[in-house]
Amino acid sequence: MSNDIQRFRIEIPQRDLDDLRERLDKTRWPAPLPGDDWDTGVPTAWLRDMVEYWRTEYNWRAAETELNAHNQFTTEIDGQRIHFLHVRSPEPGAMPLLLTHGWPGSVVEFLDIIGPLTDPRAHGGDPRDAFHLVIPSLPGFGFSGPVAEAGWTTSRIAAAWVELMTRLGYERFGAQGGDIGAAVSPEVGRAAPDRVIGVHVNGGTTFPQVPVPEAELATMTDREKDSVRRIEAFMNEEFGYIAIQSTRPQTLAYGLTDSPVGQLAWIMDKFREWTHPRPVTPDKIIDRDRLLTNAMLYWLDATPGTAAYVGYAQPGDWGAVPQDSGVPTGVLALAHDVAIRRYDERSNTIVRWTDADRGGHFAALEEPELLTTDIRAFFRDLR
Repeated sequence: MSNDIQRFRIEIPQRDLDDLRERLDKTRWPAPLPGDDWDTGVPTAWLRDMVEYWRTEYNWRAAETELNAHNQFTTEIDGQRIHFLHVRSPEPGAMPLLLTHGWPGSVVEFLDIIGPLTDPRAHGGDPRDAFHLVIPSLPGFGFSGPVAEAGWTTSRIAAAWVELMTRLGYERFGAQGGDIGAAVSPEVGRAAPDRVIGVHVNGGTTFPQVPVPEAELATMTDREKDSVRRIEAFMNEEFGYIAIQSTRPQTLAYGLTDSPVGQLAWIMDKFREWTHPRPVTPDKIIDRDRLLTNAMLYWLDATPGTAAYVGYAQPGDWGAVPQDSGVPTGVLALAHDVAIRRYDERSNTIVRWTDADRGGHFAALEEPELLTTDIRAFFRDLR
């Protein structure tokens, strides 16, 4: 295994973009189901509008330029190609911070917080809050794809992240993430508790098995009860995609890898369910170009299957309680996300908990200022 770190630049051949355009032009659309609303999946009328924008107005080359404005690299860790952004702060006392995305996200999630976190002085903040950022693509996702072998559990990913930080010369560092990143980041603390300064997550890390016993439910606050209700609704109404991705990812991959519209619909279904407020379509909450750039990272490297395989083919039971690393942990609980402190405290040393009155599952995309403020505040006392 080589420890070499290679510079990386995104340079998508024009023929790949021409192929995408041709596929979009030739989309075979299904007939809309009765009502054509979100109850049966992504509405045909809404998706047609998104695809028309993708065909005629979206500019991949502009997105490529924005991504390439940040230093990018690849390295091989544990037999897997890992792509990452490494953005150093101009502040000499900056803290190294590892940011981990989730599914159906990518490194694109963090583009709007890179500047404020690395250079707070230029964004109206205190320069003492500056971070050096390391933002890897999860194994099997985007330019870290395809996945080379099985077994990429959150603990194995965490061990790879610790090795990555070692190669970059960072002895002490923080970790932050949401979704899969909220599962990986505490594991980074468990893998190297003597090196991780603190762990910050948006969303919960440990969840109850449902239904929750009535006696326990009676002791909960209204907000906690609402989180339990949404967990129950998720398990009853939304768990199907995990069942498919964790059991038949290869079968799913044929459709998603061959049809850009099919892939976009698969991803957008979750952006609609998990953004806040739910009745508002996701492109009214998150910029359309951001949504499409995120989808492009799945399309261009043909990684929807390996991303699904790594993202949800994880061992362990829902509600399992991992060991507490003792690393100081902060949680930002956005309004439409699920986080219940009493359960997170079973496996984490919670030193900061913020209940927000807005935002959904995609904190960095929906509420970048709120997330930036909470990350700064959490790590301020740990520097």
